[in-house]
Amino acid sequence: MREVHVKEIEQAVSKLCMEANFHLSKDIKESLEKSREEEISPLGENILEDIIENANIASKKEIPICQDTGTAVVFIEIGQDVHIIGGDLEEAIQNGIRKGYSEGFLRKSIVEDPLIRVNTKDNTPGIIHYLIVKGDKIKITLAPKGGGSENMSALKMLKPADGVEGVEKFVLETVDKAGPNACPPLVVGVGIGGNFEMAAFLAKKALIRPIDKSNPKKHIKEMEERLLNKINTLGIGPQGLGGKITALGVNIEVFPTHIASLPVAVNISCHVTRHKTIVL
Repeated sequence: MREVHVKEIEQAVSKLCMEANFHLSKDIKESLEKSREEEISPLGENILEDIIENANIASKKEIPICQDTGTAVVFIEIGQDVHIIGGDLEEAIQNGIRKGYSEGFLRKSIVEDPLIRVNTKDNTPGIIHYLIVKGDKIKITLAPKGGGSENMSALKMLKPADGVEGVEKFVLETVDKAGPNACPPLVVGVGIGGNFEMAAFLAKKALIRPIDKSNPKKHIKEMEERLLNKINTLGIGPQGLGGKITALGVNIEVFPTHIASLPVAVNISCHVTRHKTIVL
């Protein structure tokens, strides 16, 4: 049984908070550079150039890529042969978020009560998804999720008879309705199946998969490609000012579901689709 001290987890989470907000991931950066060459709108091309320059400056100076440093969403996979020692795991994760947002001078955006709206002043609590897996390692992925793009997300309980056409129609309607509000070009995470809450989780999880990695299921991979092509004919374009590149990628995750159900969730993310991973 391998032992991991909670202080090690706290430090890892703190580091991830800063790195995810300072450094654009390789897949997103490469996609932005490719999109700049493909964009047919001169204004759209200029916007993409500015987005790339902004990301380069943020990385070089280690400052936030975007002023909205997001809700800290943590995916933690814990090997069943790991024994966590030295304290409470959840407390360590929250302390890591608290430390990372403070030391990284990241904006604190979380309010304690959704109706009273008093800021917690340290960006906690983060949202944590736990998964127990085989092995003796701990894998932590931190994904800061901005409020603007999150607000454009949606979930719908379709009928099984709606099928592929109904799923694609809902995804396209959601992206079209979002327009410029989610800071395109977008990454679109889609969750299909499970139940009400599982579909939303799948859509969120889809956003941490690199956009150059397709779903391994052939029919889902084909749906990802089809939806990306359809989204990029909507004419929304970079920052909603027209053009070809409305989305950089569409990632779909699926899960078995009830015979009477076809839940679909769309979690929209802006061009700063942030996520960093560390394995302890």
